[in-house]
Amino acid sequence: MFSSFDNQNKAYLFAGIAIFFWSTVASAFKLTLEHLGPIQLVMYSTLFSILVLFIIVIYQGKIKLIKAFSSIDLIRCAFLGLLNPCLYYIILFKGYDALPAQEAMVINFSWPVMMVILSIPILKQTIDIKSFLSIILCYIGVIAIATGGEFFSLSFNNPEGVFYMLLSTVIWSLFWLFNTKNKNDPLVSIFLIFLFSTPFILLVVYFTNSFGIPSIQGIMGSVYIGLFEMGISVVLWQSALKISTTVSRVASLVFITPFLSLVVLYIVLGEKILASTFFGLILICAGLILQKYFTNKLIESS
Repeated sequence: MFSSFDNQNKAYLFAGIAIFFWSTVASAFKLTLEHLGPIQLVMYSTLFSILVLFIIVIYQGKIKLIKAFSSIDLIRCAFLGLLNPCLYYIILFKGYDALPAQEAMVINFSWPVMMVILSIPILKQTIDIKSFLSIILCYIGVIAIATGGEFFSLSFNNPEGVFYMLLSTVIWSLFWLFNTKNKNDPLVSIFLIFLFSTPFILLVVYFTNSFGIPSIQGIMGSVYIGLFEMGISVVLWQSALKISTTVSRVASLVFITPFLSLVVLYIVLGEKILASTFFGLILICAGLILQKYFTNKLIESS
């Protein structure tokens, strides 16, 4: 009993640390994009994340598990590496470059809704009318943010930035949906996925002529993002989910992230938090909570 209690506390600790770092990355994105272009930032932050993931894999004695990956598994890792971090972070950083950090962050937080939508054609899943209404609620929140609260004008303040952020939710959702069939060790899988993404990222850098020697500020921002957005936080979150007595106990904590992120944005960047952003975030969270509730009820009744 005490062991279970200790593990749950450890799960909360790991999840709390991951959420704290994820709450700071929107500010880190915006600050670093002042010194690096989106493609440059993807390249450098991915390289640092690969380094830290490799160190963790070695430390945990899991490097030998790579032998368990079949050729099909490795091809899947390469494909997933193209999706994320290559395409996902390039699109994400372009969105952050175009929008205020608060708007980009909150719109990106709607990715679980996109995952539900895409699971219909990809995983052949179905949704009922209640789940559909929760999806509508989420995207009303997105419209509130994108239009600055002017619902009926449908005049987006920055349509290009909104497009990038919505596209990032599509790519992120595709990444996790295609990753559902992965039966290998999660940590080693993430390491290989990031490793295989490197050639794709370098090709994008080459064809867009994006290579450049970063400033000290650019390097520091890339290190921070590579460590705490892509690397350590992912490992901590996976560990928290693994040792928690129930996944929902930890997973529900993710709703703290955008609210805490808004506080960090206000303190670090001095961004005035708009009423439309906060209202949109409430709608998105409400839709996500309802979606989770309806899904659980459906599982219980089946």
